[in-house]
Amino acid sequence: MTNTDALLMGLLQGLTEYLPVSSSGHLAIASNLLGVDGESNLTFTVAVHVATVLSTLVILFKEIVWIFKGLFHPIGSTGINKEQKYVLNIIISMIPVGIVGVFFKDYVEEIFGSGLLVVGFCLLITASLLTFSYFAKPRQKETISMKDAFIIGLAQAFAVLPGVSRSGSTIATGLILGNKKETLAQFSFLMVIPPILGEALLDLIKAAKEGAEAAIGDLSISALCIGFLAAFISGCMACKWMINIVKKGKLIYFAIYCALVGLTLIISHAF
Repeated sequence: MTNTDALLMGLLQGLTEYLPVSSSGHLAIASNLLGVDGESNLTFTVAVHVATVLSTLVILFKEIVWIFKGLFHPIGSTGINKEQKYVLNIIISMIPVGIVGVFFKDYVEEIFGSGLLVVGFCLLITASLLTFSYFAKPRQKETISMKDAFIIGLAQAFAVLPGVSRSGSTIATGLILGNKKETLAQFSFLMVIPPILGEALLDLIKAAKEGAEAAIGDLSISALCIGFLAAFISGCMACKWMINIVKKGKLIYFAIYCALVGLTLIISHAF
């Protein structure tokens, strides 16, 4: 992997992790076009995923501080406080993707190797979800319930498929359920932190078993640093953009984009 490849893959990872267009699908497309498989290099994969987590921590720093300030307060006679309930909802949202990661990881990895045709069809699914959430006008709920958190978590688990956007599916599902735009994007980005860190930890364990040489491959230190910084900077920008985009309700433009890219992949495969 050259420095230019690392730059492009890092930028793509950071941008598409938050924009509702599927990071896995776009990385598969980029890998195919560049003739590079950044996803198979465990060291690079861990680096760019940790970079996107750091970008979330930077952009949502105030919200994270607010959560931790109330998290360790004693439970009073009125029950758990807002911060503790928020963390509980995040834990509940992690259950579906945790089950998929533990019991269906090998099956999901097989799907990732199925080619761009699968990515094309999954991008159409993303486009459909975004379109439906744009036109659906349910009653706005004040807070995200535990039931809604679990359903949003199911959407996140479904988004392990290459081409199904994690942010797109979770935000669209939350909007369809009637949750407020102002809190939904924030919850969507915070709920992904534990799964990404968990995945990075599993990759590190796998890399340790394979040995340093196999884990690093032909990746240079400069390419690793470039990919990390590119993913972090683009992740910060995309995270901030996406929060504003959700508030303004402009997801339909991403639905059109996903539909066009998906159809292009399907048609190109046919010919």
